[in-house]
Amino acid sequence: MLESIKADKTLDCTGLYCPVPVLRTREEIDKLAVEEVLEVLADDTAAEEDIKAWAKRAGQQLLKIEKTDEGFRFLIKKIN
Repeated sequence: MLESIKADKTLDCTGLYCPVPVLRTREEIDKLAVEEVLEVLADDTAAEEDIKAWAKRAGQQLLKIEKTDEGFRFLIKKIN
């Protein structure tokens, strides 16, 4: 169940605009071990499509995209 997934690390990209959230996400995912989960918080409207496209291209698993009052919350599992 996705609600029970706990992030191993949180990256707050609130207030940052394209392409910074994707660049920071890539940097942080590189620091994690395989199977760990990164939570990314962002309020850039482009972040939803940018993070989705990056995860697919990078071969990482996007577990969840949640729209919040502040913007978006992404849960990304490191696969490789």
